Amino acid sequence: MVNIPEIYTIAIKASIEAASVIMEVYKQDVDTTIKSDGSPVTIADLAASKIIARHLKQTGIPIIGEEIEKEQFSKRTFWTENWCVDPLDGTKMFLLKNDEFSVNIAHVVNEEPVFGIICSPTEKIILIGGPKYGVYTLNFEDIETPEVWKRIQPKSQLNDPLIITCSRNFFHDQETILKEHLNLEPYELSYLRKGSALKFFDLALGRADVYPRFAPTMEWDIAAGQAIMEALGGTVISTLDTKKLRYNKESLFNPYFIAKTKAFLS
Repeated sequence: MVNIPEIYTIAIKASIEAASVIMEVYKQDVDTTIKSDGSPVTIADLAASKIIARHLKQTGIPIIGEEIEKEQFSKRTFWTENWCVDPLDGTKMFLLKNDEFSVNIAHVVNEEPVFGIICSPTEKIILIGGPKYGVYTLNFEDIETPEVWKRIQPKSQLNDPLIITCSRNFFHDQETILKEHLNLEPYELSYLRKGSALKFFDLALGRADVYPRFAPTMEWDIAAGQAIMEALGGTVISTLDTKKLRYNKESLFNPYFIAKTKAFLS
């Protein structure tokens, strides 16, 4: 029987409601605004953000989110916990209508992600988990019946060839950087290119072994995936110092990182 705190049930329901609104917009022609950082934002991003914030405010835990006004670090530095939210991860993929986008919610305690939720609006499936709780997948309609949630166990063997899941703009020069950080000589390599945090589905379900990211990401892009990976015995570590990523930093940018499954670490 799955036993998770009520705050996580609230967050899962928030992701489902946000996904529903996202899909309503997805069926339409969508206008786009370009933010000051050059990234696109749509009415789906903003509507999903409002829905999630409304749900999570019930928990009394502060929120750091892509579409939410950020508190100054002078205040955040005293937080012992926070939600880390991307209401629509993969807006560019959303605009391309290739189904590769997600809703990401993570609970961060003392700079570490302890529970993650990655929701696929198009597939109507959610990946959840944290080191204290294990990792599960569930369909939207099963939110009230946790006894049917599917527990995920880490895969014990690597794929052959080794599967590297990566963004759609992962090019040859980044492969060179990856090989500098990992000994890939024993392996034949294959690439699974995909947008958004859906790549963590591939890692958690054993469809991929490694996820390298040598381009900018924000905390809300990765926090949920890291909680899930660590629950499965994997890691998400910085290429700068080989330490796991930390959250609620003064800068909300992540360093470049490599996510590895338990099988790859064995």
